[in-house]
Amino acid sequence: MMKFLRTIKSKQIFTAVMIIFMASCKSTKVVSGGTVDEKLSSKSVIKAHYQNEAGFKTLSGRVKISYSDGEFTQNVSVSIRMEKDKAIWMSAPLGIVKAYITPDRVSFYNKLQNEYFDGDFSYLSELLGTDVDFSILQNLLTGQAIVDLREEKYDIDISDDSYRLTPKQQGTLYKTLFKVEPKNFKMALQQLSQPTEKRLLEITYQNYQILDKEILPNEIMVRAISKDQVNNIDLEFKNLELNGAVNFPYSIPKGFNEIEL
Repeated sequence: MMKFLRTIKSKQIFTAVMIIFMASCKSTKVVSGGTVDEKLSSKSVIKAHYQNEAGFKTLSGRVKISYSDGEFTQNVSVSIRMEKDKAIWMSAPLGIVKAYITPDRVSFYNKLQNEYFDGDFSYLSELLGTDVDFSILQNLLTGQAIVDLREEKYDIDISDDSYRLTPKQQGTLYKTLFKVEPKNFKMALQQLSQPTEKRLLEITYQNYQILDKEILPNEIMVRAISKDQVNNIDLEFKNLELNGAVNFPYSIPKGFNEIEL
């Protein structure tokens, strides 16, 4: 099912991809707490997870992204707009970098280097070593499992005050692990690994927040490991609004050089 993480090609591409991947929101009411019920089955936890899926139509706000790989660090604040199931748009200050994603298109440009990429999801799939599409990105943004948990059977136990789910039959080349927080049955952690290749992608949801009766991520930490390379991305989400009017101004400037990834 999953292949897994390929070698990251460059700091610039990795940062751009992570900006595309990680965007969400922050409000003033943070959700925490909740008590696990040791009697719940994995099937019940998974069912509750999908019952609490966010149902908003549009989203807008800002996200501060902090990136570090041990040698290089970068902080950037970007605007985020999203129409559920249709589009994700992001813009750095002054539109220096913009990204626009739809179910059949991934596009971004960088005015500092006069470059752009415009294509499908195949390069993201190659980069992360698993099939990536718009729904996976959307699920990641909203605290949903990035794979459909209803397609496999899972063992369940309690770990760190969360429900820990592991497939009854793990793949031979890859391993998956999911932790579901007990208050709203959203993701607490998603982990995909390829132990033989020393590759790991770990997404941790620090907490959740309530906005217009929706439960959405408040802070996300991402760690990507490929052999001796460790990349960390911290996200702080601010000024979210739901279900307002949004547009997606995006046009690749003339004269920019197309890059192949």
